[in-house]
Amino acid sequence: MVLFSAVLPPAAVVETLTAEVAGLPRLDGVRWSSPENWHVTLAFYGEDDAAGRADWLRPRLAGMPAPRIWLEGAGTFTGVLYLGVYGEGITELGVAAGAGEEGRAYLPHLTLARTRERVPAELERRLSGYRSEMWTAAEAVLMRSQRSADGVRYVVVERFPLSQQAR
Repeated sequence: MVLFSAVLPPAAVVETLTAEVAGLPRLDGVRWSSPENWHVTLAFYGEDDAAGRADWLRPRLAGMPAPRIWLEGAGTFTGVLYLGVYGEGITELGVAAGAGEEGRAYLPHLTLARTRERVPAELERRLSGYRSEMWTAAEAVLMRSQRSADGVRYVVVERFPLSQQAR
């Protein structure tokens, strides 16, 4: 199964972001991620054993401080429209979860849409002023990607509490 670790946005952030995205034009070739699938990827593992990956993650995330983060501004990379993730501790959490081990720098982000072609500049422009409320990510999760005829759904395999002690 395809596995990755992530931080999930709280319901209040999902609600305001859903309203923001609802006001955007629906353009041909743009496949929007469903709000149920929104997450901030920490690290991607690909095909892996869930129990083994959870055992690997548990000591790496134990005692890690809960990051205080927010979503702000839009960006793109090949075929992806995303919101940036900013705040204290998100990069450190990503690195602890294995981000960057594949040779790419870690870029905390929340994917909103995918395209086969270039992302329409209008979408990035219209989201450039978006900023969510700040939240404390109390846990990281190990997730698996589940494909079906209806598309992809992400399912939490295991939860890893993060330290709530002051930084």
